[in-house]
Amino acid sequence: MADLFKPLSSLQWVDRDKLRPNDYNPNKVSKENLKLLTQSILTNGWTLPIVVRPDYTIIDGFHRWTVAGEEPLRSALGGKVPVVIVDHKDQSEDIYGTVTHNRARGTHLLEPMKAIVKRLIADGKTVEEIGKQLGMRPEEVFRLSDFSKDDFLAMMSKGVTHHSNAELLTKM
Repeated sequence: MADLFKPLSSLQWVDRDKLRPNDYNPNKVSKENLKLLTQSILTNGWTLPIVVRPDYTIIDGFHRWTVAGEEPLRSALGGKVPVVIVDHKDQSEDIYGTVTHNRARGTHLLEPMKAIVKRLIADGKTVEEIGKQLGMRPEEVFRLSDFSKDDFLAMMSKGVTHHSNAELLTKM
């Protein structure tokens, strides 16, 4: 059995440019989701290290590595990224690691996402803030909110002074 603590014991910040992508990663991310990843790092800090082989080839974290090379993250991080080193016996284990890291992240289900959006709205978060933090367009927030079109438009204009007499109605 693998030493489960070993990768984290190798945690270190290294020059981003020292890393290189592998040549087999099947995972693709849209430009919108790369923007969301950048926003997540800016909001939460860097929470997941990049997993690399001893030669600094990326096993998992290619997209974190990608956004770390662009502004504003490159400057904010001083050109560094956190890595953990995994030393597999052969490249097939590296490939298994890449695929299982990606597949294990799962997908978001509709009903829990609706509950999350409703909760955030109930907590007073704006449609703009929810959209920015969760990587959604206003239309997507609307679809997940289950509010009427009129109620949603009222929420969109919340805080706009020329609509100060509008009353926000919500279905909770």
